[in-house]
Amino acid sequence: MSRYEVVGDWGTSRLRLFRIEQGRVTARHDGPGIAAAAGQAEAAFAATIAPWLEEAAPTEIRLCGMAGARDGWVEAPYADCPADAATWRAAAARFDWRGVPVAIMAGLACTGTAGAPDLMRGEETQIFGAIARDPALGQGRRLIVLPGTHNKWAVVQDGRVTSFRTMPTGELFALLRDRSTLGAPADRPDPAQEAQGFADGLRRAEEEGRLLSSLFAARSMRLRDGRSADWSEGYLSGLLIGSEVAEILATSGLATPGQADDIWLIGDARLSVRYAQALGRRGVPSETLDGDACSLAGLS
Repeated sequence: MSRYEVVGDWGTSRLRLFRIEQGRVTARHDGPGIAAAAGQAEAAFAATIAPWLEEAAPTEIRLCGMAGARDGWVEAPYADCPADAATWRAAAARFDWRGVPVAIMAGLACTGTAGAPDLMRGEETQIFGAIARDPALGQGRRLIVLPGTHNKWAVVQDGRVTSFRTMPTGELFALLRDRSTLGAPADRPDPAQEAQGFADGLRRAEEEGRLLSSLFAARSMRLRDGRSADWSEGYLSGLLIGSEVAEILATSGLATPGQADDIWLIGDARLSVRYAQALGRRGVPSETLDGDACSLAGLS
């Protein structure tokens, strides 16, 4: 009977559990996100891990993300920035589940430039995992960008997350695409049209610099210029991402072209490529790291 531990990233939309044996991932199970669990997080977790429990219980379970949210499984605290990996690990919520020790990793909290609190859950695991995979990232000043529903722009100084800024660009994009007149469903997806729309949206963000007055073109260009629904979706994505990058570079002080070599993107490969394009148009190069690999390294 093999000994194993379980680590998992439990977000709003999905649960990803990884079985670790002798330092290697030997299996994976996916389950519902915290939103779909609807207050029944423990039951959802038990159902997802059940095939492994039939063989034997794990020696340890470690989870990050929305599992530690107030409406998750067990609420975990936020570690205040500046925070290094040791501070973050010490703040985890720990308990026993069916005789197995469980750790739900803490989030991070900081005070934004406008004095409002800012929060992250899950992204900090990828940040500390990236540093564990490449210790050079823990030296000097780095800007780590984590694209997603709520994008994070985190400043890391000598291995400590000193501050970060959240931009809810992914959530805004989904709302505009799915629940507004600016988006439209595509009958037959056309990747070329979508890519052209994305490039046009980036260009509009760069040349015009006015988000609100540029949004309606996603609809008007379909009605008057014959643009497709795919073009419109790409345009919205490019306009929002381009505007986000412009705001960060111009107003936050988190990044300047002089620090370009220190910008790292962690997350979904397709989304990271889009952010790299937006940064590249403004003369800011970046490097990309795999989000799953960084999550596993942080949890391990």
